[in-house]
Amino acid sequence: MKILILGAGQVGSTAAFSLAREEANEVTIVDKNPEVLRDLQDRLDVRTVVGHASHPDVIERAGGRTADMIIALTNSDEINMIACQIAFTLFRTPTRIARIRARALMNREALFGPDGIPVDVAISPSSLVTDYIDQLIRFPGALQVLDFADGRVRLVATRANREGALVGHPLRELSTHIPNVESRVVAIYRGGRGIIPDGDTVVEEGDEVFFIAARKDIRTVLREMRKLDDPVRKVVIAGGGNIGLDLARKLETTHQVKVIERDWKRARAISEQLTRAVVLHGDSADEELLLEENIDGAHVFVAVTNAEEANILSAMLAKRLGARKVMALINKIAYAELVEAGTIDIAISPQQITLGTLLAHVRRGDIVKVHSLRRGAAEAIEAVAHGNARESRVVGRLIEEIRLPRGATISAIVRGDQVLMAHHDTQIVADDHVILFIADRRQIDEVERLFEVGAAFGG
Repeated sequence: MKILILGAGQVGSTAAFSLAREEANEVTIVDKNPEVLRDLQDRLDVRTVVGHASHPDVIERAGGRTADMIIALTNSDEINMIACQIAFTLFRTPTRIARIRARALMNREALFGPDGIPVDVAISPSSLVTDYIDQLIRFPGALQVLDFADGRVRLVATRANREGALVGHPLRELSTHIPNVESRVVAIYRGGRGIIPDGDTVVEEGDEVFFIAARKDIRTVLREMRKLDDPVRKVVIAGGGNIGLDLARKLETTHQVKVIERDWKRARAISEQLTRAVVLHGDSADEELLLEENIDGAHVFVAVTNAEEANILSAMLAKRLGARKVMALINKIAYAELVEAGTIDIAISPQQITLGTLLAHVRRGDIVKVHSLRRGAAEAIEAVAHGNARESRVVGRLIEEIRLPRGATISAIVRGDQVLMAHHDTQIVADDHVILFIADRRQIDEVERLFEVGAAFGG
């Protein structure tokens, strides 16, 4: 697939790194900064073009006439929208994706589509990050909570501790511990090394455990892995930007929320948009302010300012002063890995969260959901099975008959309103939504091919 990425910022660079590593993709990146492009070209097998992302001659020079997809990820909504318009009007580019930051634009559904600006998919990183943090707050003890099948199935990552009922026991005992709950442990990471679990695998304290279960059963399964944290009531949000404001809006009716914003005008503006949340003007890394606001009583402190260094410092300070759990928005992946090994409980990467939405539109076959895991090393996907036994490599077959690459597992199947945990003798039928965990993303191409439909696939 010929993919044209406009903008080599944090999100654009992350997308380029992920897409260029797949053999099936031919990636070209456009940006005004030649130094950034040189750095990307030194590290990746990509083509680069220096120029303005919304100029027709630049898009044409970058291969716009033959591109299968244009992904506009610059920091300007207007440039992204104009670039998609140009790609459609002049070059009839089949798929057009744009990053849209302004809430006023995202809230206008009629603005995009056949009768509006020709953007097939409008992505709002701030909305995606807000939803991600909201899930973490609603499921204390989880490191990640990822939705599939419109939320009917969730993949959850958690850190096992000694209070978990299953810790120290083999996984086969899970069904006897919670006999009326269908769930599946799909991966375990121990000391940074991945383990493909089976019934004999013993869960150890400190393991990072990924499990999949129906939405209603998440807390029951979490209890098997760790002592459940008390429900979150008091939340302190550092930063009143788009993410901070949206998160406060989501939480203020059900939680006690405080927002700390250092810019006086912004603090005043967001206070007028919130009904119950308390907005404080000040520096979230000010120890005196945090003590005055009883940070030691906060169940969650989440730093989402535009400066990742400030997020790291304020989160570390809040933890030292007694906040129960701290999260920080961090753009640099290397920083995220460092801080999670220390004081900060969860490092939130906007690029990795956004990447999954992009990948769902790049994948072959009917891939409707992609979540990037373990800093992009692994993936969880939702694929729809189509065709019949003659046309498909999966339809009409038992799971044990499907030739999955090593490290890839079928974890669950959503059939209509029914959620089925996958077993070796489960048969896949047409229109099943199949949830897969792929420990090594280099196997993605092979997994995608399984869900393509063709007359020659029978056997």
